[in-house]
Amino acid sequence: MPPTPENERPHSPGVSADVPPDASGFGPPAAPSLALGVVGNGAYNALIDKLGRVVWCCWPRFDADPVFNALLDDRPDSAAFAIEIENLAHVEQCYEANTAILRTRLHDRDGQALEIVDFAPRFFTRGRMFHPVMLVRRVRPLQGTPRVRVRVTPRFDWSRSAPQVTSGSNHVRYIGPDQTLRLNTDAPLSYVLPGRAFVLDRPMNFLLGQDETLAGGIEDTAREFEDATRDYWRQWSRRLAVPLEWQEAVIRAAITLKLSVYEDTGAIIAAMTTSIPEAPGTSRNWDYRYCWLRDAFFVVRALNSLSEVGTMESYLRWLTNVVIESHGGHIQPLYGIAREQELHEHLLEHLSGYRGHQPVRVGNQAHEHFQHDVYGNIVLGAAQAFHDHRLLKRAGAAEFRHMEIVGQQALRVFDQPDAGMWELRTRARVHTSSALMSWAACDRLAKIARVLNLPERHAFWSGHALRMRETILKESWSDTRQAFAESFGGRDLDASVLLMAEVGLIDPRDPRFISTVDALERHLCDGPYMRRYEAPDDFGLPETSFNICAFWRIDALARIGRREQAREIFETLLATRNHLGLLSEDTHPVTGEMWGNFPQTYSMVGIINGAVRLSAPWDSVI
Repeated sequence: MPPTPENERPHSPGVSADVPPDASGFGPPAAPSLALGVVGNGAYNALIDKLGRVVWCCWPRFDADPVFNALLDDRPDSAAFAIEIENLAHVEQCYEANTAILRTRLHDRDGQALEIVDFAPRFFTRGRMFHPVMLVRRVRPLQGTPRVRVRVTPRFDWSRSAPQVTSGSNHVRYIGPDQTLRLNTDAPLSYVLPGRAFVLDRPMNFLLGQDETLAGGIEDTAREFEDATRDYWRQWSRRLAVPLEWQEAVIRAAITLKLSVYEDTGAIIAAMTTSIPEAPGTSRNWDYRYCWLRDAFFVVRALNSLSEVGTMESYLRWLTNVVIESHGGHIQPLYGIAREQELHEHLLEHLSGYRGHQPVRVGNQAHEHFQHDVYGNIVLGAAQAFHDHRLLKRAGAAEFRHMEIVGQQALRVFDQPDAGMWELRTRARVHTSSALMSWAACDRLAKIARVLNLPERHAFWSGHALRMRETILKESWSDTRQAFAESFGGRDLDASVLLMAEVGLIDPRDPRFISTVDALERHLCDGPYMRRYEAPDDFGLPETSFNICAFWRIDALARIGRREQAREIFETLLATRNHLGLLSEDTHPVTGEMWGNFPQTYSMVGIINGAVRLSAPWDSVI
């Protein structure tokens, strides 16, 4: 066995058992929370709670129906994969450093303990990436001979269909209407099938995957897959150009972003879950298991800043297909991970929802929206590929022609009303953030044309960019608020205008930008936290802090010279992460509790951007 890993953060002192055991000695499931870890491999992801229970796992891809969905269904018999210890007293959980391998230790009241190692195989073999739809769970006794109970209760069609269960000598098959899962295990099936407690007196392995026979023995396969997956992630992390400070936070954020990339197509999902509400007592909950072009750009840029450009290369293959299929017309703000265009939103009323918050939603109505910032996000997401000489296939004239088609759309919609980046469902305006990204499209196309030695195209795009910049600075400025407003001619404040400095429209030392930062701090901030906007939306006034906005604030403060204030806020935001270093979409400013879909790529991007912006340089210590 490898040596005991160190946690990226100071090792968790452990989690006390917060549910008493029943008469059998095994407690009921822990209440749903976002104290979750993630394991994945680019084909699927699984979320595992602090007690080592798989509570969310969409199978066989990110946006499929979940085979385990206890996160959104709090019934005792909900779909989950639990490995429990009798008379639980204490829990420890951490990632193995610089990997996506999760370790959970369960201690009982008599001092006995076991360890669960969870991972999804991912490594190179035979000249290709091997990333099967398979969850590997390795269990071993650490102290004594604890009694355990294994319960595997997958469901299909969003828990409307229970599987037909068959078994062999060392495997169980869960047969659903559209797919069959196969659990290969060296644990006693006479105990696993009925969920009967037994003494754990030796290591045991559970390999849940497609209905295929293993090529080797169960234990040998599990051990070989673990070793190879560990080596893959350590080598991947080793190549990151991390900042001097906050390295562990950055590496964990980068790994989490990588787990959000669908290997088969290069699409990047916004989050791994659906229907986690933005705040307690609200129906603000959405399905984020799709590729938003806006969010994907921020992910690509964050990983590029760490010199992880492979994600950009694979994403651009997906994005190029989206652009070509648009035929120079409207491009949706989001698509399915295989470029599905129809993502019809519907409700699942038979599920109780996260902590009883209904509805549970599948699909997202935003695919019908006109969000004009999308064109800028496309060009921004592709821009580095024209300048970076490290790439296996550097973008050139052909790719530039595709981007110019996108730029023409940016010109067309520059001053037209849309739903905006916050996806307002009942209100359209000329949003400053949308116009800003249209400007960014033209500005970057001008820079690309210059690199490609196309002087006429450089003049064309730079001329439009200059005109658009002047319009934005004039039309979005509010004399009444002494700030840039969320829309042309408006007066409401919106955190998205902080991107004006981040994408280069305005010098951050410009008095108008500084005044805007001051106004946003007065009206949108609750201490270190920041709401998206001040005006009521389709559902009323926002209650929680939108984490990426707080990170945008940090970037703005650093750019205008308030680095100490920015560092203080950054440290506070890092402290709101869960015990494994992950963040959701929103943070409650009073309780500090995480809300919103999880883990949110926007938020993990913010961790990377903040650390890169604020860290002391490497040459200060070497």
